[in-house]
Amino acid sequence: MIYIPFAFPGLPQVGCVFTTGSRTPGAPADPAASLAFTGAADPAHVIANRQDLKEHLKFSIWHSLKQVHGVDMIFEPEFDTLTRPSIEAGDGMAESRPGRALAIKTADCQPVLLAHESGQFIAALHVGWRGNVADFIGRGIRTICVRYGLAPEEFCAVRGPSLGPGAAQFIRFEEEFGETFRPYFDYRTQRLDLWRLTRDQLTKAGLRRDRIYSLDLCTHDLPEFFSYRRDKSTGRQASLIWIKES
Repeated sequence: MIYIPFAFPGLPQVGCVFTTGSRTPGAPADPAASLAFTGAADPAHVIANRQDLKEHLKFSIWHSLKQVHGVDMIFEPEFDTLTRPSIEAGDGMAESRPGRALAIKTADCQPVLLAHESGQFIAALHVGWRGNVADFIGRGIRTICVRYGLAPEEFCAVRGPSLGPGAAQFIRFEEEFGETFRPYFDYRTQRLDLWRLTRDQLTKAGLRRDRIYSLDLCTHDLPEFFSYRRDKSTGRQASLIWIKES
């Protein structure tokens, strides 16, 4: 399993990785490397891939959701879903217990991972374009702060590999986004800069710009990633964040 590690500055107790869809370095995405029980993925391969990550990264429990492109947050998720699809629907999770990895599954959507400056609270958001339109980022961060009694400026965030500005074409922009999002849209190319939109939504939610990070890797253009836009029937990579156990 090929993955890209990320470290939040000053937070060695928080683990964070972004997987690719490749089984060997430099190779294109392979359905056998999928981390979600979707499409043509073999469930046995999905379980083996998740187990491989668990063993290498040394977390105890895998949490993922039935992602529905909504705005619901699940706090302190209950079920270990390493070996089975989740029965909990939602697009965001927050956690304060060590050893529990929050996994966001994507094939073009933006995974946004959050860590509190104390290292004691983490969150993971699945942000598709519908999530951007609904400001799931702002809504999610507000609910996290209310739930745990925190302030948004105390968080760091990283956005993982996803559909880049050169590939995010929307031919029904007025219908799907509307005038509010016009600054992010190029009418000539019909492309929308989702990366810049997400960064601005994080800033508007109260995060400091110097605490917002990104992996500017386009899943559509880089063959080692799964991409729904490119391939339609495809697997899913995962973005994981967890508080390390002592």
